[in-house]
Amino acid sequence: MTSLFRPDVEALAGYTPGEQPQETGWVKLNTNENPYPPSPTVVAAIKQAAEGRLNVYPDPLGRKFCQVAAEVYGVDPDWILPANGSDENLTILVRAFADKNDLIAYPYPSYVLYETLAEIQGTRRARLQLNEDWSWDLQRNRPLIEQAKMLFLPNPNSPSGNSWSLDCIQKLVPPNGVLVHDEAYGDFAANPHRMELLRSEVGNQVVVTKTLSKSYSLAGLRFGFCIAQPDLIRGMRKVKDSYNCDMIAMAAAEAALRDQDWMLANRNKILNTRTQLEAALTKLGFDVVPSDANFVWATHPVLKHQTIYEGLKARKVLIRFMQFPGGIEPCDRYPDGKLDGLRITVGTDEEIQSFLKTLRVVIDESAST
Repeated sequence: MTSLFRPDVEALAGYTPGEQPQETGWVKLNTNENPYPPSPTVVAAIKQAAEGRLNVYPDPLGRKFCQVAAEVYGVDPDWILPANGSDENLTILVRAFADKNDLIAYPYPSYVLYETLAEIQGTRRARLQLNEDWSWDLQRNRPLIEQAKMLFLPNPNSPSGNSWSLDCIQKLVPPNGVLVHDEAYGDFAANPHRMELLRSEVGNQVVVTKTLSKSYSLAGLRFGFCIAQPDLIRGMRKVKDSYNCDMIAMAAAEAALRDQDWMLANRNKILNTRTQLEAALTKLGFDVVPSDANFVWATHPVLKHQTIYEGLKARKVLIRFMQFPGGIEPCDRYPDGKLDGLRITVGTDEEIQSFLKTLRVVIDESAST
């Protein structure tokens, strides 16, 4: 029987999220969740909203949330577009700006959902190869940047955790397209972005995406938003779902943004633990990319990353083993050009100590076989 699906969908491999074991007893460091609870004011806001008028539709524009976000980020409310998670913002962007003959570009290795969204839309797509040290080879990538209608840029990047400078980012804006500055991990950076891009000479071609999943401890809620100049926001609103954010999520999001002290206190705990984790991994012989995110990317010059991942998982410690075919120029260490490594979420001090204790056991086993 002939497939009933669009050819683009039929050929699609689909995005594979990180594992979510449902039973207890795991040290779970694989999906970059915040190990600390959200602000108590968020829980109170959820309870109050749950007792409210759930029989009517929510505000389709999320105007109360937009007002709060505007105050936090120093823009007007009409610069804000709420969404059902940051991933919905990315979907809205692709719907709004990318046609079938357009080119969507993204650094590689980076967040693999960008590629999936381009495949779903049926657009042309291009990986922009990064250097081995995760820096940009602008000369090499310039022809593709010039062609791009949309360029996704996660900053800090995943899986590496590194950030790129404002000067570098401005050079990545497509001449006739949109740069999506994906700040899923931006609050963990040493110098978080303060919307300087939107006020720069290329600001009318930039959309900043934010999420409450990471720094605000609300991955289970699904709420994100983007910030851009009003002309871009107006166009994006045309393609969003009618009521894309529910009342409970918007009430929680408003409360979360209002409690900056709670978010920053948890952020600082994560940064302190991240420093300890990086030092411990380096001492164990791993090469660690200095991270600006709530996770660490580590590779080992000798041991097999998949073996380490499987050994940890067998002991109920879950991290992320990631592979990127063509992720690096072939060399002695990566003769087939397939980059792989381990991405480790920064958990609590106790979780990281448990992880490191188990990791030492796995390394000893691997070294003896």
